[in-house]
Amino acid sequence: MPSDHSSKQYDQDLEGIRSNVLLMGGMVESQFADAVACFRTGNVEQADATIKNDENVNRLEVTLDEACSHLIVRRQPAANDLRIVMATSKLITDLERIGDEATKIARASKDIQSRGVATLNHYETVRVIANRASYMLHDALDAFARLDEAQATKIIAQDEIVDHEFRSIMRTLITFMMEDPRTISAALDTMWVAKAIERIGDHCKNIAEYVVYVVEGKDIRHTGYASTKLSAEQDAQN
Repeated sequence: MPSDHSSKQYDQDLEGIRSNVLLMGGMVESQFADAVACFRTGNVEQADATIKNDENVNRLEVTLDEACSHLIVRRQPAANDLRIVMATSKLITDLERIGDEATKIARASKDIQSRGVATLNHYETVRVIANRASYMLHDALDAFARLDEAQATKIIAQDEIVDHEFRSIMRTLITFMMEDPRTISAALDTMWVAKAIERIGDHCKNIAEYVVYVVEGKDIRHTGYASTKLSAEQDAQN
């Protein structure tokens, strides 16, 4: 009976952490969406609110870190249970850093707005990569919620597309600055935003890798796991 009670309590503790992680994920999703929106519209009030909301994300990160640490000490999980807790702890850090990147976007929006008339269409420059990163974040959180290894693998592969789009944006902005020096200030701010979005894609990839780690028990960081697996699946279908 004591063992059964302990197991049920562990499950309740872990479910509480999982629920709060998904809550934090929703907060970060909204923060990123708001940051991109104020970058598009130049809404300074929305930018200030987005920056302010990062404090809530930071507080939740601290709370969840403590909860994971206490769970390990009190319950001493083993095998797959320990993988879940360790992966969750790392995922929390990535979510907090996505919030930081969203804050950078909001600040860049304020900087551009403070200078008055923009000399280039800064939002259109990053629109495609921002949409892709937004989908990656949503899908990464969904994969974590359902421990969907197949979806996680697809997200990992998408990070290469984000990296390619980022390099394309850099070339475009450098061309703008060379052809018209008046675009330099806005182009530099847009570069910072594009880099922040590219980093969000990296963090989404990390989250997806944690999902694979929990499901498969494999640490696939810095490997070609996603491309190899997707290629094998395509060969099997042919």
